[in-house]
Amino acid sequence: MSPLPPPKFGNLQNLKVINASSVVAGPFMCELFAEQGADVIQVESTLVPDMYRLWPQSWSMERRNQRSMTLNIPTPQGKEVLFRLLADADMLVESSRGGTWASWGLTDEVLWQVKPDLVIVHVSGFGQTGDPGYLRRASFDSIGQAFSGYMAINGFPDPLPPYVTKPYTGDFIAGLFGAWSSLAAVIRARETGVGESIDVAQFESIVRLQASYLTDGLNKGKQAPRMGNLDTVGACQGTQQCRDGWIFIAVGGAKAVRGMIEFFGLGDDPDFQGTIQSITRNFPERARKFTEKLDQFCLDHTVAEVEATFAPMGVALSPIMTYQMMLENSHYQQRGVFESWQDIQTGEEMLGATPVPRFANNPSRTVRGGAPYDFDTRSVLTEHGFSDEHIDELYQLGILNNGAK
Repeated sequence: MSPLPPPKFGNLQNLKVINASSVVAGPFMCELFAEQGADVIQVESTLVPDMYRLWPQSWSMERRNQRSMTLNIPTPQGKEVLFRLLADADMLVESSRGGTWASWGLTDEVLWQVKPDLVIVHVSGFGQTGDPGYLRRASFDSIGQAFSGYMAINGFPDPLPPYVTKPYTGDFIAGLFGAWSSLAAVIRARETGVGESIDVAQFESIVRLQASYLTDGLNKGKQAPRMGNLDTVGACQGTQQCRDGWIFIAVGGAKAVRGMIEFFGLGDDPDFQGTIQSITRNFPERARKFTEKLDQFCLDHTVAEVEATFAPMGVALSPIMTYQMMLENSHYQQRGVFESWQDIQTGEEMLGATPVPRFANNPSRTVRGGAPYDFDTRSVLTEHGFSDEHIDELYQLGILNNGAK
């Protein structure tokens, strides 16, 4: 397959991003840009490929539309190449441990000397500032979940252990924070000609999403216990076992709850008078009567029967979908939730998620799947004024790496 042509679709076709990040968080934010037409050049180390290549099919989806090249950035020649790449770029994204780029002599100030309006995004586990003992620590998604307090509120009660939410929740959340903040910075940089440096700490991104669990903990000293699928006030299980499988029912909303109360024959019961927006644990007798009825009804019926009974009442619910169920579901099919493309590396047809969200006037597109290691290096450097002889020399010096070791 020929090198990726200049993007001509989406709302970001005038955005150029140098993606020097790896694994999940940084590349995910860059992937969102690439799906909206940005020119995203992924720069992988010549010493070791991006670890996410361990999952080649996911690689095909999570790096689609991105051009792939190699570069030994910390070397003098590598810095020279990087500076040439940055000369017409809007954004640089990197995801090393805090302080790594500064230790290479590539501080924000040095990068701004090359491109004054450059938006620099540092994605790391623990951030660029703070206790020096933390900044250089290794981090993966699970570490971010543990350090942020997120893991402490997920899982079932003791003696079962806290749970890591799957898959890579903290990484993807950090990527979303990076995406919105960097685009905001690009808008400002284009208005002022002054760049920005953004410090995306994975653990902080997860801290920010803990809602009342966090504020109650900080202000009231209340550490929310692990409660499985229960929330902080609701008495219903949420995950309900049916005769042939599982369904999740979120019992809430005055009209929906009243419909269920009447359906279960509890409308005249004194415990169920007035407006009831949820079945909560602070009314234990009401909760006992309602949950017994709901639990038994679900056990006596199939998932489809439970769904058909309560969905028309406005009850929020869903079968707990497997991937096969998703493929066969009418709503998935009619919305086109999945799309296919040809994988560059294997030539096989890949099936994955359609870009999200959906844009009416300038829709996202999948131009190609994630590229093989070093696939676009020569074409990218040629585009930036490097001769074939210079490129060959850089390969010979190990500044570039075509994988032929």
